[in-house]
Amino acid sequence: MLKNRWIALYVENEVGVLAKIAGLFAGKSYNLESLTVGTTEDEGVSRMTIESTCDDLTFEQIKKQLNRMVEVIKVMDLTDTPIHMKEVMFAKVKKCTDEDKAEVFRIADVFSVKVVDIGPDSVLLECMLTERRNNELIRLLKSRFVKVEIVRGGAVAIESVSTSCR
Repeated sequence: MLKNRWIALYVENEVGVLAKIAGLFAGKSYNLESLTVGTTEDEGVSRMTIESTCDDLTFEQIKKQLNRMVEVIKVMDLTDTPIHMKEVMFAKVKKCTDEDKAEVFRIADVFSVKVVDIGPDSVLLECMLTERRNNELIRLLKSRFVKVEIVRGGAVAIESVSTSCR
């Protein structure tokens, strides 16, 4: 059965490591839904958060192949682990009337997102929500406004320190 799976990797922070990881997915025709990379508290180590939609067998193969890579320090399966996860997204609503801008501000308030820029006929929102909430926001904006531009980054996740999750 296909389902969304999450992996966190600690990898050596070196040139070419991201390309090797992406190459592994491409070479085996595994689908990358989301990939986010950033340095950790140790500048020599980066953490990758990867989302892939696959079945159990494929997911086990992905984890085994990642564990074999020299540059990979640690592989963590976050699929069934309590985690905190957010996705960065910017939403630009264009060709706004004054009434449209007021509506964008109301929507931003309801979704607890920031209005970070405003122009003569547009509003820019900065969103730090779960993937599901970002999807809900996109659907709402597209249903109410003619011109909406979306830029999404991948999700980042960290294991929970309590029993609450996602």
